[in-house]
Amino acid sequence: MEATAKDLRFYSKELLSAVSRGEEVIITYRGKPCAKLVPYDERKSDKKNNLFGMWKDNDLVKDVDIHVRNLRKGRF
Repeated sequence: MEATAKDLRFYSKELLSAVSRGEEVIITYRGKPCAKLVPYDERKSDKKNNLFGMWKDNDLVKDVDIHVRNLRKGRF
């Protein structure tokens, strides 16, 4: 579905109900797409506190919370 910025302003309830039904709404401004309304996905990750970046493949760190607390022990 496509809607203008003016439609978003005046018909936001209808657009949000379309999104809640599973539709994606493309918002256009001056004829060009500028935003997309999509249904909110509440998927929870399998693991809590996944590591990322340079720590992702580090075998020495298993739990982010414990690791960060250990790093900060000297500060407090």
